[in-house]
Order: sequence, then C-alpha cells, then structure tokens
Amino acid sequence: YMISLSSAFSLVSSLHHSAKLNLSGRKFSASNGGLAEAVTNDSRTPRFKNNSKQNSDLRSWSDLPIELLEMIFCRLSLQDNIRASVACKGWHTGAVSVRVVNQPPWLMYFPKFGNLYEFYDPSQRKTYSLELSELCGSRVCYTKDRWLLLYRPRTHRVFFFNPFTREVVKLPRFELTFQIVAFSGPPTTSGCVVFTVKHISPTVVAISTCHPGATEWVTVNYQNRLPFVSSIWNKIVFCDGVFYCLSLTGWLGVFNPTERTWNVLAVPPPKCPENFFAKNWWKGKFMTEHDGDILVIYTCCSQNPIIFRLDQSNMVWEEMSTLNGLTLFASFLSSHSRIDLPGIMRNSVYFSKVRFFGKRCISYSLDDHRYYPRKQCYDWGEQDPFGNIWIDPPDDLSSIL
Repeated sequence: YMISLSSAFSLVSSLHHSAKLNLSGRKFSASNGGLAEAVTNDSRTPRFKNNSKQNSDLRSWSDLPIELLEMIFCRLSLQDNIRASVACKGWHTGAVSVRVVNQPPWLMYFPKFGNLYEFYDPSQRKTYSLELSELCGSRVCYTKDRWLLLYRPRTHRVFFFNPFTREVVKLPRFELTFQIVAFSGPPTTSGCVVFTVKHISPTVVAISTCHPGATEWVTVNYQNRLPFVSSIWNKIVFCDGVFYCLSLTGWLGVFNPTERTWNVLAVPPPKCPENFFAKNWWKGKFMTEHDGDILVIYTCCSQNPIIFRLDQSNMVWEEMSTLNGLTLFASFLSSHSRIDLPGIMRNSVYFSKVRFFGKRCISYSLDDHRYYPRKQCYDWGEQDPFGNIWIDPPDDLSSIL
C-alpha cells in the first residue's frame, strides 16, 4: 500500500526510536541523576551516562539504516519517493533502490493488409514490428494483461492470443454481430470470464458468458428496470469482480458473473454541454477503471474532452478537473489507466492516434487544458474502432527485437 511522505516521516521516526531502544538486544531505562541499567542476557550492570554521551548516541536522519529507509520508501508514491530522494545522499540511495516507474501500455496497430503488426511505445516514442500470421482474418475485440481477445467473422471463432509469447487459448464458436465482448483476467487463470451483452428490446438484454475450457457459451435473458440499448459502441470494463457496461445513450449496466445478476444503475448519464451533441458524439466516448473508480471520457471534435467519475456513494457522475497524477489511455475497445508514469505523462489522456511519422502520440493535458500536438481536428467518432488498441507491453523486450 502507499503512504504519504509526511506519514513516512512519522513512521521513520517511530521505527528509528524503537530501533534505538532495542538495538543489539539492549533495553535502556532512565533513572534519576542519569543512572541507567543495561540489560543483557538477564544480567543487570549499572552504569552512568552523562548528557554528552546521550547526545553522541543520537543518530541524525541522514544516518538511518538503509534497510529502514528502503522499508519506508517502497511504500511511497513515485512523486513522494522523488521528493524524499533529494534530502541527502543516504536518502537518495535508499529511494532510488526501491523506486518503481510504471510502463505505459503500447498502441497496437492492426494492418489492413498482411501480417505485420506495429507496436508504439508512447514513453520512448519508438515503434516495434511483429509478424503475426496467427491473426490473419481476425478482428480485435478487447485486451487485458497482455492478452488479446479476437474474433474471426467468417468462422465465428473466438480465441485469446498473446502476441509476445504466441500462446493461443481457444473458446467455443460464437456469433458476435453488433455487440462488444470483454474478459475479466488472463485466460490462463482459473477465474477468467468472457462477457458480452446484446439488447433484445429496450427493456430486455441477452447476456452471454464463457470461460476457457468451456464447450459452449451460456446465454440468459434479463429484464431491465431502465432502458438499455447496446451496440458496437458500448464500453465494458471489469472492476472489483463485476462487469460495467456503458450503453450507447450513457446508462450503466452492471453484471456480476459470480451471482449471475444484471442491473441497470439508476444513475442519469453524464451531463455534457449542448454543443457536445454533434455528429457522432455517441461514438467519441471511452471508459476505464482505476482503483475501484469508474471513469468515462466524453469527447467532441469542437471541444476539449470532459472526464467523469462515478460517485458510487451518491450514485452520480461528477466531473473531474484533475486526475491527481493518473494517466488514461483511451481506445474504442479497451482503455487503460496508469499511476506513477514519468512526470510529463501524468494528469493526461492519451488517445489511440500517432502523428508526425510516429513521433508524437496525441494527448490531452488536464493541467494545460489543451491537446498535444495542438488541436487541429480530433473527431474520435470518425476513427476505425478496430484499427488499433492499447496493450500492456512485455517485460522482456527481447521477444520483439
């Protein structure tokens, strides 16, 4: 878990004080006149300590043991870790030794022809290429934990694929026409669930689920209390054990795969300015989650993006003026969030488009209230939803070099 820098100082002080009292198995107790008893192996030997001796025993903050510093600094956020590292040389060594800078996802491009797939790293502004003949004739559906979920329209084949390890996990055939599909976790884990929803009528939806190793999909019809219209433009995220599905018109449905329950939340869609409702406005929205929070990004070609967070205690959407250092990566089929990225990437939304010959990924800064590169015409509703997707990068780059 993370703690603040001020809390870390208090904890360091407390632990340092305890360490001094218990150093080398000795316990010290004060008495009148500066007399103290040193207790070692149950034998008591009286000795005298004067004020100068006490002062010399006190160690400065810069002399704290490296093990103690590492124990504290590993619990700090990246920002507080950097702040602590400038205090002194010893603190710098301890902070750097446990500092973790997260990697952003990569943007994976699906070619219109051929089997050469490109991966763009927005932090390094580098592009890598992989020949993936296994994906021929496939359409990307979703991505999570380095795994792609793919669909072959001609054969109705649904399968998982890891482009960095070339692993394949097959699912039973299923016809995916006008709905999107998502999964809860890696297909190599026991709890992996695949989920899709399709509306039968404004008040009835058909929910289909499957899991690796199953022989068929399970489809159940559910009655809605509120209207829910599904389409290829729906957004799905898995958070805290349930699937959240944002409908075409902004209503949020929740499916619990363990209890097999479905509910459309009585939360009115986020309120956007009237000028947001332009051509294709319903296509230019994205959804992701972070640390239990559901986040929705609304865009319009003539306006800056607006980000909303679902206040689950009051069941309302609240507009966010800052992401508090968080970074969002938005694409039509699967969006991601990251904390502790390099400073220039924080408090921003990165979109699935690269300009200037692959040297700049389009982003929007909430600090500067502007796009980078400066906005020309970013109509996200006009983009091909199956052309690219954000995917977690490999731990070892040797798999693609």
